[in-house]
Amino acid sequence: MAKIYPWGDARRYNSYSGYFKRQFGGRVQKLSIDAGFTCPNRDGTVGVGGCTYCNNDAFNPSYCNPNKSITQQIDEGIEFHAVRYRRAEQYLAYFQAFSNTYAPLDKLKKLYEEALSHPKVIGLVIGTRPDCVDEEKLDYLQYLSNKYYINLEYGIESCYNKTLALINRGHTFEQSVWAIEQTHRRGIQIGAHLIFGLPGETREQMLAEADAISQLPLHSIKFHQLQIIKGTTMEKQYKNTPEMFNLFSMDDYFNFLADFIERLNPNFVIERFTGEAPPRFLALPTWGNLRTDQLMIEFEKILEKRDTWQGKMFKAPLEVPEK
Repeated sequence: MAKIYPWGDARRYNSYSGYFKRQFGGRVQKLSIDAGFTCPNRDGTVGVGGCTYCNNDAFNPSYCNPNKSITQQIDEGIEFHAVRYRRAEQYLAYFQAFSNTYAPLDKLKKLYEEALSHPKVIGLVIGTRPDCVDEEKLDYLQYLSNKYYINLEYGIESCYNKTLALINRGHTFEQSVWAIEQTHRRGIQIGAHLIFGLPGETREQMLAEADAISQLPLHSIKFHQLQIIKGTTMEKQYKNTPEMFNLFSMDDYFNFLADFIERLNPNFVIERFTGEAPPRFLALPTWGNLRTDQLMIEFEKILEKRDTWQGKMFKAPLEVPEK
């Protein structure tokens, strides 16, 4: 008989798909939206040039275009995913490109409420930065969360301020903690994003981040391996000073991840373990152009071989956030 883990199924980590099956009875598909936002480290507010690794075109689906209405992007997104995800009947509007709370509240209300007016959309996932929220915006999202699924996804990227300065994030880890705590106080679900392999960070430093983030009131989390994307500042840095970088091989990355999730709070729902960009955007060879689902199979084989799972070595369980 298969072992059932604390999150309620036999998978060795608290999976995003498993969470939605338990909560909504089936698959819920995210639909990416480009609403034409920018970031404060692009427009001169805290910096220029944006994050050194960032090229949003590398992860924006073809139907995403800020010249289209929110409704049109949702309709085309449903059509885009219909072939691959035929079982999906409910959708989340994912405001993904750049910082999606970086606008006056009146504008945000108009965009979010247009998405929520779509009959197949049950909620929002809003990707943003910790320095692009304030109490007024959070109060509004709290109001929406009383009726809809709302997840505010913060780009933490690293727990080390030296790294954040090096990649031109323009905010600190302390600002991430503040935003997460303020969001949690309002009962809003919180997602977070970390990148592994950023320049200057050792494996030991990255592993220690498991302990730091496990004490935060997160609901879900994404992990990406660093990829060098064409047309970015980081591509130039890699060509000029490759010694700054210590990129992961696939086997090395998955063994590191196994070590990491052993220490990770088991209450966190893990949405992604790897980043996936179209090969034409990549400046360096990939791991054989394997898709995310294929990579997950390989990772789960490692977990099984090591007989390990998320939270196996986690020593300080926290309460599961209510939402």
